[in-house]
Amino acid sequence: MNFRSQLMAAELQNNSMLCVGLDPEPAKFPPAWRDNPARIFDFCASIVDATKDLVNAFKPQIAYFAAQRAEDQLERLVAHIHETAPGVPVVLDAKRGDIGATAEQYAREAFVRYRADALTLSPFMGHDSIEPYMRYSGKGLILLCRTSNPGGSDLQAQVLQDGSLLYEHIARLAAGEWSRGADLGLVVGATFPQEVARVRELAPTLPLLIPGIGAQGGDAEATVRAGRRADGPILVSSSRAVLYAAGADASATPADFARAARRVALATRAQLNSAKGQA
Repeated sequence: MNFRSQLMAAELQNNSMLCVGLDPEPAKFPPAWRDNPARIFDFCASIVDATKDLVNAFKPQIAYFAAQRAEDQLERLVAHIHETAPGVPVVLDAKRGDIGATAEQYAREAFVRYRADALTLSPFMGHDSIEPYMRYSGKGLILLCRTSNPGGSDLQAQVLQDGSLLYEHIARLAAGEWSRGADLGLVVGATFPQEVARVRELAPTLPLLIPGIGAQGGDAEATVRAGRRADGPILVSSSRAVLYAAGADASATPADFARAARRVALATRAQLNSAKGQA
């Protein structure tokens, strides 16, 4: 089963378009684990266990693990997801972008070492920077297109000679000539719902990874209406709003954090599903 098929099956199985991002910050952990990087796996696994029936994907951000010398814990975490939530794909958020032998090593890191089902990539070095990842059949390659940060407009909104914008060109490439032999998707920020709709117009069936709801303030309902189609799946990503829903309560236990994460994930899933009927 390729990534797109995995994603659509997970949406059906869990009635969900919610992707929970796993961005572990030890300073925000429950008091018993706070400031202890050795507890990264324990914290993330507890969130996974609390939400695995409410999501269509999990998205660990590699920098949060590497910065704490916790790559081994990331390996354990992906294995844990595959074991306890076998129908839920894992998107490794690494935004890699390089060519040749270096890209081959990044691909091996993502798909052999970490056993991810999909990987975020930067497309700005062109097709030959994507090609080494295509050799891993069935793996999702999710290209940066229209990102949720304000500075994304510095490049992505630049007007090309034909009058189109750069992010539109990326969407056309991903849906067209680059898609041959690849399971591509696009990253489009929830903070730009009109651009989400435009990308969906240009790439009708590609999976869209849509960060920016929750802590970044994106409109979940507008996002679903703009991006979700019956044959065009979306992963609406929320990280901090789910992971740290318990807040800074000095008496909160790891179990309290897990319960709070489940409560927010349930509410977010319901909000997204409510919008689905209006799409």
